[in-house]
Amino acid sequence: MTPASARDLQKLGYDCVIEAGAGAAAGFSDQAYKDAGVDVVKTAAALYKAADIVAKVRPPSDAEVKRLREGQTLISFFYPAQNKALMEAANAKGATVIAMDMVPRISRAQKMDALSSMANIAGYRAVIEAGNNFGRFFTGQITAAGKVPPAKVLVVGAGVAGLAAIGTSTSLGAITYAFDVRPEVAEQVESMGAEFVFLDFEEEQQDGSATGGYAAVSSPEFAAAQLAKFREIAPDMDIVITTALIPGRDAPELWTKDMVDSMKPGSVIIDLAAERGGNCKLTVMDEKIVTDNGVTIIGYTDFPSRMAAQASTLYATNVRHMLTDLTPDKNGAPAHNMDDDVIRGATATHKGEITFPPPPPKVAAIAAAPKKEKPKELTAEEKKAQEVAAFKQQTRNQVTLLTVGAVLLLGVGLVAPASFMQHFIVFVLAVFVGFQVIWGVAHSLHTPLMAVTNAISSIIILGALTQIGSGSFLVIILAALAVFMTGINIFGGFLVTRRMLAMFQKS
Repeated sequence: MTPASARDLQKLGYDCVIEAGAGAAAGFSDQAYKDAGVDVVKTAAALYKAADIVAKVRPPSDAEVKRLREGQTLISFFYPAQNKALMEAANAKGATVIAMDMVPRISRAQKMDALSSMANIAGYRAVIEAGNNFGRFFTGQITAAGKVPPAKVLVVGAGVAGLAAIGTSTSLGAITYAFDVRPEVAEQVESMGAEFVFLDFEEEQQDGSATGGYAAVSSPEFAAAQLAKFREIAPDMDIVITTALIPGRDAPELWTKDMVDSMKPGSVIIDLAAERGGNCKLTVMDEKIVTDNGVTIIGYTDFPSRMAAQASTLYATNVRHMLTDLTPDKNGAPAHNMDDDVIRGATATHKGEITFPPPPPKVAAIAAAPKKEKPKELTAEEKKAQEVAAFKQQTRNQVTLLTVGAVLLLGVGLVAPASFMQHFIVFVLAVFVGFQVIWGVAHSLHTPLMAVTNAISSIIILGALTQIGSGSFLVIILAALAVFMTGINIFGGFLVTRRMLAMFQKS
């Protein structure tokens, strides 16, 4: 809880309690909580006794489970698949357990997705830790003292943590490469300025939509091809950040000892999967080691805690959103709706029953990537024939249009006086030219270009001004209306242009 989230919880009708010193490491003093209307109690035992809903970060200890009581709700990272005994003990106490790590990855639940919030911080912090242990610049430089080549960074796994690491690495100026078993993330990687490492492998990988947005287990053949590719590029990499994890499984081994041995002295490996065994063979959990060939391997498991203020703010917001969904009436009384996909998916125990594992959500985690057929490569002759056919079709259309227009003009000329025809022909030609100008503009460019081409409307103003002094009252009214409406058109066009240009300017 942060003081800001406490105020939001109070708007939902809740009274807030926090253990003394809980926010100190994140920069939130007890006084700041008191100023926000939060009761500060001295011990965790007192907090469990006072609170109907207990929110924490890590899974509860055995002592904390014993403090739970019937009807009490616990919200925390719980990992029910790995903590079955803990889940059964909490259920025996009659408590409701909401596991923040079980929030389904659907669009509506993104505001409660604490795993993504923490992974985002971990990915960012991994690059900062790598820079702290890397002996060179990330960006390339040419100085009076010589040329400094840019660092080469490989990010293995392009999930939330991986994408955060890619964004941070590219913004620091490093040449960034990324790999993921899900081919649909290649476009995301490339949009962030990194290069996606493709495998020359025939087998099609499972789409991320079938696995809740997570990577699926690879076949032995694909894993072998993956390792072969990593061995090929390992000697060129200065920094390797591994983020590959599959929920409920130990981390897959992706960076072997021979790959580490092939890396240059001074290189750095950041293993974000260290808590589940690590993606690197030599990773030691919660430690930093240096190999015999001078490669630094970091296996810290507390990257979010190394940015405590940011992590607390994001996690407190995730918990607050969870409580918002649990309290639709904003009356301080949680309504545990097991028909809600998000609440049901995150609930591990409720009313004396173990509700884990949850049924799959009714909405897919992500839309399945549509299979795109590769367009057939045309030969030079086929391209030329296609262009000639398109030119002939366009010519036929224009000739037909001009012929029909000429016939209509002749028809009108047979019955209309010469003075009328003079003005009518000018009008028709103006319409034709205007149509050709506007129709040739691409749809994606209509808004900015129309803002400029609307200046052509000034011709209308000039014509209206020449007629506004007419002796006919009707002509004067029509000319005045033309000036008024065209003025709005021109003014609005340039206003739109100004606003669109402002989108590309830093405030």
